[in-house]
Amino acid sequence: MNVEGLLRELAPQVLGFLARRHGQFDLCEDAVQEALLAAAQQWPVDGVPANPRGWLITVATRRLTDAFRSESARRRREDSVAAMAGPEELVAPGADVDEAPDADDTLTLLFLCCHPAVTPASQVALTLRAVGGLTTAEIARAFMVPEATMAPRISRAKKSIKAAGSRFAMPPEPERAERLRVVLQVLYLIFNEGYTASSGESLQRVELTAEAIRLARMLRSSLPDDGETAGLLALMLLTDSRRAARTTADGGLIPIDEQDRTRWDGAQITEGAELIFHTLQQGTVGPYQLQAAIAAVHAEAPTADDTDWPQIVSLYLLLEKLAPNPMVTLNRAIALSQVEGPQAGLDLLATLEDDKNITETHRLDAVRAHLYERAGELTKAHDHYLAAARRTTSLPEQRYLQAKADAITG
Repeated sequence: MNVEGLLRELAPQVLGFLARRHGQFDLCEDAVQEALLAAAQQWPVDGVPANPRGWLITVATRRLTDAFRSESARRRREDSVAAMAGPEELVAPGADVDEAPDADDTLTLLFLCCHPAVTPASQVALTLRAVGGLTTAEIARAFMVPEATMAPRISRAKKSIKAAGSRFAMPPEPERAERLRVVLQVLYLIFNEGYTASSGESLQRVELTAEAIRLARMLRSSLPDDGETAGLLALMLLTDSRRAARTTADGGLIPIDEQDRTRWDGAQITEGAELIFHTLQQGTVGPYQLQAAIAAVHAEAPTADDTDWPQIVSLYLLLEKLAPNPMVTLNRAIALSQVEGPQAGLDLLATLEDDKNITETHRLDAVRAHLYERAGELTKAHDHYLAAARRTTSLPEQRYLQAKADAITG
């Protein structure tokens, strides 16, 4: 694992340890960010320490000690956290960090970030930062807002949690149920950022998809009777099963209809399909369960031509009624074009022309280009491929879209 991946994995563990011990989530998050920055600068040069988690805890604790010694920080501690942690609980900068407990506080941290005192959008943003390890810039892209807008949002979220006097513990059952919807959304966004990175040289960031799946498994074990939690885990497993077949040897993008399906992960497909089949029999169906069912239909097809597109169209219609979203409509248009022809898909895409949530991304142009190409309208296909290539910040997607445009012009 590279340094970036290791830091992303360790960040929530270190933050959870500090928040559980000291209680002051906002100061702990700041201290952990400083420790991560120091590690990102030093480890590539000096090498990864034998105990990287302990190294981060030591450095972050030193930052906390400095903060607690300042007069303003001392007053904040006395006012809001005296009952949770006294100065005698601080880990001395030179303490033996090997004695730090191995307990993984990530799930508790996940629910803390989704505190009701924080707005829903900020809950997602803060959790992506504190638990998912995404940078502020990556979170801003996920929300389609400038980074300068996202940074204060995360800061306000931390202040809101502090002002609410939250303790570092799992919320009681009724409150836990209210927070679960946001928790699921957070895990979904983390997985999506890992499965198709919003920017950079690599199409996929395996450390993010692995972390999202790990957290989803933890959540599933804690809430075994929750259908949407099971649905989200199944969706992740079924989608991630295609990971090895999605790129060429040099990292180029391979669309699903051109992938070598013998490279799909059979164990993940079996686990995901069994999970969603069992879950769908139990009760009310939610959006994640429907998306998992769609992924299962794709996974069950031995070839692209064998895909049961009418069933997928029906599932997207249900999903669109249950959770209207421009991305759902976009995907339904793709499925509809497979059943009724490319013009039917293009007609459906026309309904999205006034929705800035999709028109300002590259995806609408990319799908239009594909459908125009299938319809034989090559000039339009070429123009939309180029427009999509200009809009995306993912280099593998950009190269793929540019290559499609170039192939049309010969």
